[in-house]
Amino acid sequence: MKPNRDFDDLRPPTFGLLLRKLRDARSVSRERLAFNAGVSASYISHLEKGDRGHPTREVVDALLRYLDRIDPLSAVERRHLLDLAGLGVTDFPTVEQLRTEITEDMRRALDLHEPNLAAYVDTRWNVLACNASYAQAFPGLQQDVNILRWLLGNPLAREVMKDWEEEVRVTVHWLRGLIAGSGDTAWSLEFLSELGRFGLFREMWDEGIAAYGRPRSIMHLNDTIAGRCRAIAVQMFSVFSAAYPNQIQIFLGIPTWCSDAEILDPGHLRMTRDD
Repeated sequence: MKPNRDFDDLRPPTFGLLLRKLRDARSVSRERLAFNAGVSASYISHLEKGDRGHPTREVVDALLRYLDRIDPLSAVERRHLLDLAGLGVTDFPTVEQLRTEITEDMRRALDLHEPNLAAYVDTRWNVLACNASYAQAFPGLQQDVNILRWLLGNPLAREVMKDWEEEVRVTVHWLRGLIAGSGDTAWSLEFLSELGRFGLFREMWDEGIAAYGRPRSIMHLNDTIAGRCRAIAVQMFSVFSAAYPNQIQIFLGIPTWCSDAEILDPGHLRMTRDD
């Protein structure tokens, strides 16, 4: 550490400073980078000095492609450069892409939460991985992948969700808020088309209400084996992913039994299952 350093010379990170650092680390001249990215050397100079505003996505992608070809960028370097350019993640990765981020250590961590419910989900409520307690509490959800697809299309959802219709409403309202903030119209149009075959979804969607999160932390589930209601205290935490920032969450559900007044009627359970 330099003695008597003047801390006024500290500078916040900028796109230009990081671009210069990445270029120098690869011993690439401004002229060479500019030629391969399809821009002028003076434009690269202006970017590095901070004399220009944010570059377009096309320019940043071209810069990344060439720098990556010389020496692959890490996921953190790529994300940091995009963030500094004001071009953070603007569309949703696929479920398969996100599942590649779930490591074996992360999967083992789910088992350590037993008997609590634990799962990795994305911001669209697609299940990426879960433990046995979660799979048992939400039968069929792991196969259906998406919570709304399961709530609306799987008859088991009605059986186990004590407040089924309210849970559907909350999730539909949350979907409206999610789409508004995502900018990924391709995904949303495809998903809305799929869900539009359910009359209840169309009815709740037409309410025009947006939500950002659950209005309450308690979820009530019917335990069809014990014939009782369980109150699940739900907590959500963001999981770090350099490749897909803010896309993966961990769901933790801590179960307790509901009051005796909420014990289920076993006959009702049998009738529901037989239907």
